[in-house]
Amino acid sequence: MTALAPTPTLTTARLTLRAPKAADWPFWRDFAASDRARFVGGPIDEAKAWRAFGHVIGMWVLRGYGSFVFHETGSDQPLGMCGPWRPADWPEAELGWTVWSASAEGRGYAFEAATAARAHAFHTLGWQTAVSYIDPDNGRSIALALRLGAIMDPDAVQPPFDHPVLVFRHLSPAALA
Repeated sequence: MTALAPTPTLTTARLTLRAPKAADWPFWRDFAASDRARFVGGPIDEAKAWRAFGHVIGMWVLRGYGSFVFHETGSDQPLGMCGPWRPADWPEAELGWTVWSASAEGRGYAFEAATAARAHAFHTLGWQTAVSYIDPDNGRSIALALRLGAIMDPDAVQPPFDHPVLVFRHLSPAALA
């Protein structure tokens, strides 16, 4: 199978974050078709999931960065996805995350992955800020944004979604100094 190259790989105490690959498709598809995807436009059918996964991979080609698939180091089974993200019609660059596996919930993986992905965005990509667009009913993601130190930004421009979202702003270490 063809792989994206060159793309960075990030590591944390427990996780490896890497670019998506073809073997991740069934895990993404199953997540996207489930109620677990309700806060990111799901559940969706296989055709829409295919296009969405193509978008995830295409971000790396078009922007030179994108969401990382994260898994426990030593295993290659994806647990979720996290990273810098900016579709063409979004007003700002986002730090987004999804946890694909119910068994990975509540174990700190999303926090660990988001911390590494945000550091990559600020230190390697040179971002000064990022936002996280979160459905107001997604308590787990709101809690994660707050745990990451993001602050709600009611003045931020809304993305072109079919409903309003909460916008949490992540400031770079340089902006906080």
